[in-house]
Amino acid sequence: MVNLEVLTVGRVGVDLYPEQSGVPLSGVRTFAKSLGGTATNVAVAAARLGRRSAVLTKVGRDGFGEYVREALRGFGVDPSHVGTEPDLLTPVVFCALDPPADPPLLFYRLPTAPDLRVRPEDVPWDVVREVPLLWVTGTGVSAEPARETQREMLLRRGRRGHTVLDLDYRPMFWPDVETARREIGWMLDHVTVAVGNRAEVEVAVGVADPEEAAGRLLDRGVELALVKKGGDGVLVATREGSWTVPPRPVDVVCGLGAGDAFGGALAHGLLCGWDPVRIARYANAAGALVAGRLACADAMPTLDEIEEFLS
Repeated sequence: MVNLEVLTVGRVGVDLYPEQSGVPLSGVRTFAKSLGGTATNVAVAAARLGRRSAVLTKVGRDGFGEYVREALRGFGVDPSHVGTEPDLLTPVVFCALDPPADPPLLFYRLPTAPDLRVRPEDVPWDVVREVPLLWVTGTGVSAEPARETQREMLLRRGRRGHTVLDLDYRPMFWPDVETARREIGWMLDHVTVAVGNRAEVEVAVGVADPEEAAGRLLDRGVELALVKKGGDGVLVATREGSWTVPPRPVDVVCGLGAGDAFGGALAHGLLCGWDPVRIARYANAAGALVAGRLACADAMPTLDEIEEFLS
């Protein structure tokens, strides 16, 4: 039997956060290092909530790759499925806290990133089939060979258990919106849960209106759709109905990582068997807590912190 509860697949990197807020990158004097990457952060967030998690990804044969594995161990995430791509460097991402709510990102992932070189021989196929929750991302199908590998993972899993698609659209990783819509859209026919913001659902299903987008996601066979509406909260929809959960107000320090905290709490709630509204409230709280902190992985909240925030 597979001991893991959560396997995430996709992006990893080393985030460099400015220690001076409100200035462009040219004005930053010092940076703080943190583990990053959407799939990696979700695995960390789930581990912080007591879940046995791992991330399937790849790093370079360099000091930052070693740092990724060490950091994962420190967060309680199983690093055994982190491979090495010897001819590429572990990605580095710079952000400028200007504005703090939506910091611009500068990705160093050229000519491509190791996490987009995940091949079938890198995949623990028994885990993919049996793990209670599999988490895949839109970025993970932005290039080959990771695209075909992630497709094969979904085909072999066959919509078993909780199969979650984080729409995770970042335009700099795609040649055009039409390609992204085609590739991300293919995955919608093979997952049980889809989550994204307005811009991401528009890429996936062609409309930004949360209600209409959620309806289109459900029409593709998704059982639970979550559309994050920023300051307007989050829409959760199933075939039984839809509900909007209001946002949790917080003084924003850094908006990065809030969505990944939301994802880790979503995974926890799904595994607990909670109803959709309770999951969304819990995930909103997790996201708000991280938005009020600097960094991503290091900022992920614990169960006690979320419960206290909700109370």
